[in-house]
Amino acid sequence: MEYQDLLIKPLYPVSYILSKSLGYLRLVRPANLLTAVADILAGIAISGFLHKAYTNYLDLLPVACLCLATIGLYGGGVVFNDVFDASLDKQERPERPIPSGLITKTQAVILGSYLFLVGILAAFTVGRVAGFIALSIMASALVYDKWGKHASWGPVNMGLCRGLNLLLGISLMEPVLQRFTWIAVIPVVYIAAVTAISRGEVYGGNIKTLRIAAVCYALVYGTIAVLAVANGRLLQASPFILLFIYMTNAPLIRAMKDPIGPNIGKAVKGGILALVAMNAAWAAAFASLPYALTILILLPLSLLLARAFAVT
Repeated sequence: MEYQDLLIKPLYPVSYILSKSLGYLRLVRPANLLTAVADILAGIAISGFLHKAYTNYLDLLPVACLCLATIGLYGGGVVFNDVFDASLDKQERPERPIPSGLITKTQAVILGSYLFLVGILAAFTVGRVAGFIALSIMASALVYDKWGKHASWGPVNMGLCRGLNLLLGISLMEPVLQRFTWIAVIPVVYIAAVTAISRGEVYGGNIKTLRIAAVCYALVYGTIAVLAVANGRLLQASPFILLFIYMTNAPLIRAMKDPIGPNIGKAVKGGILALVAMNAAWAAAFASLPYALTILILLPLSLLLARAFAVT
């Protein structure tokens, strides 16, 4: 027997494994995952956990668990988004992993379910409140994926997922969570506006929708500024707020001038990636400058990933 006959041949070629792995990565939208982590870190800043409860590095374990939880929850949500949209994507975005045949629907369902499970279990390791918020995020995401996306109330539904995600970070300090539950309205308004804009991503947008989005954006960064003033941190938060304003309004203004599909897509992409800047502004308004800068580090990473993987 020849020596070559004794070698175990791989079941799949390396190229197949790489393409499959890239397909799975495209499903979970890596750039977006970082914005979800930024939500958690902003929530932790609002909670005051780093000032009141953090004494050594072991105390950061709940922070790591919540970051893992949001990765699982957001990842599961966007995977099921593509599962439910497979038929539509076959016509409008045939290059996506499921309609292209790179990833089967069954494989996507398994991946999404696993991510949801990881997210929920990681949240429950932090506490019951965090666990129930995680369950609410999963339910909201699935309702949006299945029904909300094409309904008039869909943008608010999508915003609710982000609002709950911010509360998931705040849940590390339950008394603060009770005090600041209302703050979830801000990301709800913001993401509802971004989601409403995204409905014109394929065939072009509506000027009225874009103007309403501009008002919603102003409400969001105005609220952050007011809270920064209330906390005596306006000077510290101002650079982050200004960056947030630039990232959201620059592509939005271009879309207003010419609301064609590509411009709408850039406005949506800018709105999503600007979440990191918004969360850094939250952190600067409630916590220290170094902590806000730590969150902002996620922005170049997210921008880099956005070049390789779709955001919307």
